[in-house]
Amino acid sequence: MDACHDPKIRATAVSFRIFDCLKDHDGLTLTELVEELDKPTSTVHDHLQTLTDLGYLVREGDKYVISMKFLELGGYARTRSRLCRIAESEIRDLALDVGDHANLMVEENGLGVFLLKRKGDEALALDTFEGKRVHLHTTALGKSMLAYMGEDRFDRIIEDRGLPAATENTITDEGELRAELDAIREQGYATDDEERLEGIRCVAAPIRTTGDEVVGAVSVSGIKSRMRGDHFRERVPQKVLSTVNVVEVNLRHQ
Repeated sequence: MDACHDPKIRATAVSFRIFDCLKDHDGLTLTELVEELDKPTSTVHDHLQTLTDLGYLVREGDKYVISMKFLELGGYARTRSRLCRIAESEIRDLALDVGDHANLMVEENGLGVFLLKRKGDEALALDTFEGKRVHLHTTALGKSMLAYMGEDRFDRIIEDRGLPAATENTITDEGELRAELDAIREQGYATDDEERLEGIRCVAAPIRTTGDEVVGAVSVSGIKSRMRGDHFRERVPQKVLSTVNVVEVNLRHQ
């Protein structure tokens, strides 16, 4: 039997679609999930009951929401990352130094994953959180990694993930993106001018190993009124590049 037609595999797929729907909507009722999934009520109910019994969902009134059990799994996955362990103190210090958000991102399955996020004293709330996945081309972090990836890997990511727009400033043309990646390689860092979130700018640089493999990226992000002038074009890039240098050295020698 083909795997995609195996009822056990289909059941697993439904469970994960439920997780995605609950995350996207911050919880849903049984009726709302039935509408979202276009599945029989009995099928959705059985999945919800099983996932609740296993501890992956909890009830909040009539709504089902994702439980803290995923926090345990995510925490475990992050502790397995040597990059995360080495970079954590540097990301914290960077956030305190510049006063804004400092971030560590890695690429997984063609998407950017926020592995660490630290907040400076003057930083405003953003929609990012540790574990959040975004399209690489929409962020300075992602673009800095794309700039130093091999051509084959770059082509696969663009083919699999496309270049969807997050804001009106997102680069959605492959030729334009390639030209920007050339500029990133020339100056050593990337910028994001309201390309994923309106009103937010970002500066990022890639983390590379001695063999020039890209293993992640570091960034500073903040509101446009703060990220401007010499602060945006000179001070923050210098701070980000300095942090990346420390992380790269520690990766080689720790």
